[in-house]
Amino acid sequence: MKTPGQILSTRQGELPPQRVDPYHDRRPVKEDAQSRPETATITTETKTMVNMIFARFMAIYGHKFKSCFETQDEIRIAKREWALSLQYYSEAELVRAIDRCKETLAWMPTVSEFLAILHDMGGDYGLPPSRQAYYEACRFADRPSQRQWSHPAVYHAGKATEWFRLRSEDEARMFPEFDYNYQIICRRVRAGEQLDEAVPVALENKSDNTLFAFIKSWGEAQGITPEQATTLLFYMTKPAGSAIRQRFKKISEDRARQWGLNLQLPDNYQ
Repeated sequence: MKTPGQILSTRQGELPPQRVDPYHDRRPVKEDAQSRPETATITTETKTMVNMIFARFMAIYGHKFKSCFETQDEIRIAKREWALSLQYYSEAELVRAIDRCKETLAWMPTVSEFLAILHDMGGDYGLPPSRQAYYEACRFADRPSQRQWSHPAVYHAGKATEWFRLRSEDEARMFPEFDYNYQIICRRVRAGEQLDEAVPVALENKSDNTLFAFIKSWGEAQGITPEQATTLLFYMTKPAGSAIRQRFKKISEDRARQWGLNLQLPDNYQ
């Protein structure tokens, strides 16, 4: 078995000679709904930064680092995954995260733990952590266009998840959907993309198109924003005649008065 020094030894910034590029997996990369918008190509700069990260971890964690990898193939695969995950971060951000690992972790972090540290340190393009972004979106879901958002990605994730659902439905149901949309938008931000494109739908939309067409036309007739209309008429998504529908309608009537709107909310849309 080779020692960590032999595995990580470099000559002019390169890895020891191997039969394949340690950052290039010749197998096809499978695309799925949660994959970031990336190609299998990794820049020389990213490779160099990942080499630096692994060399620092070897120095920091010693035999604990060695115990994470038994073969050269394992470290090759690990480096490629780290490179794909970190290719949009600067060297300064990565160095700060390594120093945080050194101060707080007894073992080398997984790539997901390292990404979480990057997020928590605020070096992730100004993007707030998912849970913080979710709470912000829920808090200001009634009038999102009037909010000075901590980051545009929060607004776009809330819009993709639907404002009235964020305001009205429970966290256990809504956070996974919001987090899905938010992570996609965050990846686009890191890749330097604009935020004016639609986000892929996370789950099958089973809503009644006739109802939502009614909400849209009703809001236009009342002279209110689409966000306000969907928030006020959310009770219509509940079973007709049910107690929960009446409870949500009462909440909507109170909210309309708080907004200074003198509206008669409809009982049904059919």
